[in-house]
Amino acid sequence: MESIPLELKPRRTPQARRQRIDRILGVVAITTVVIAWIVGASRAKADLWPAIEAVFPEADHITHSDHEGDLYMAWADGDEEHLIGYVALGEANGYGGPLTMAVGVDANGEIISLSIAQEKETPSWSTRIRNSDFVSSLLGKSYDEAFKVGEDVDAITGATVSSKGIAEAVLNGGQIAARHIGLPVAPLPAPEIVFGIPEIVLIALFAVGYVAHQAQFKYKKQARWATLITGMVVLGFIYNAPVTLAYINKFLMGFWPEWQSNLYWYILIGGIIFVFTIDNKNPYCEWFCPFGAAQECMGLIGGAKVRSPGNYRQFLKWLQRGLAWLAVVLALLYRSPGLTSYEIFGTLFELIGSNFQFILLAIVLLAALFIKRPWCNYLCPLDPVVDFIRMVRKWILDIWKRQRVKRAA
Repeated sequence: MESIPLELKPRRTPQARRQRIDRILGVVAITTVVIAWIVGASRAKADLWPAIEAVFPEADHITHSDHEGDLYMAWADGDEEHLIGYVALGEANGYGGPLTMAVGVDANGEIISLSIAQEKETPSWSTRIRNSDFVSSLLGKSYDEAFKVGEDVDAITGATVSSKGIAEAVLNGGQIAARHIGLPVAPLPAPEIVFGIPEIVLIALFAVGYVAHQAQFKYKKQARWATLITGMVVLGFIYNAPVTLAYINKFLMGFWPEWQSNLYWYILIGGIIFVFTIDNKNPYCEWFCPFGAAQECMGLIGGAKVRSPGNYRQFLKWLQRGLAWLAVVLALLYRSPGLTSYEIFGTLFELIGSNFQFILLAIVLLAALFIKRPWCNYLCPLDPVVDFIRMVRKWILDIWKRQRVKRAA
């Protein structure tokens, strides 16, 4: 009997197999992120009662107001005739996400006691806030004052965004209580548009990067070093505003700050996504990341080179991706963008962080003398995010090309 040859499927190349594995794991990663988001959202309502009680510890009992959802009344002497004051929950947006202040107000609308009910700042920023006198400096203010950080309120050094968030939350709480009391509450003015040196520098960096990427541009190396140094000095040491995983987590959770006072972040994130989508290039990491620039400066001193870890390359790559995935999942699960942030940018540019972060910073900077960008290549959680976006972009383009071929046939 004549045998009929079987038609064999073409074997996948190693590159195609790796691409398939990456896509499967990418789907698994995004599925677990969505699950973490849903679970985190369902358990997001924290128990704020301890913070409410801490505002008036001398109160015999505290009752909830039937007229205001976030207002409580503190009573003494075992009855409801001796009113100590009102407790209102004021909310605003801090550096790490939404924060809630329990605001104690007397019958004249004066703030007489405060407690931090809920905040999402990174551990280092949270410690700085709680160890400062900023919260106590707001006592004695009235509900109708401006609460403008930098004018009538001094900011916490190195934590301006958090300071503004706390002040705004206290003002909101004071006005909730004042409206219940019957005091005249003027509507809050529209947020002022903040556009200054950081935003101008950022736009200039994007512009220089665009021009320098053109094939006919002759001074690409010089332009790149100019943007790196500018990014390190201005965005790093002066304003300490690098991209962090905590900020990406904040956007994923839907904590979108008002654009008027956060133009810098919208320009930065929007610019990166736009350039990446159109040109498949990451302008930030390669051209003006402050911490990347710091590593390259160390590399100039020590003569750093691109060094391959050989057999450990795949292990280190997946370790980096695993750490980033775990940090995102835990942040979404606990609804705290900065909870699992292990970056050491602030440790360098603001000299704040845990002992572990200072030790890690020292190791990374020493390694950067001999290895080009060790943090970026083996530890930075933003690199896996970039890889994921690049993978999704290529996947979509491949599907689109196949559909075009099918329609043409």
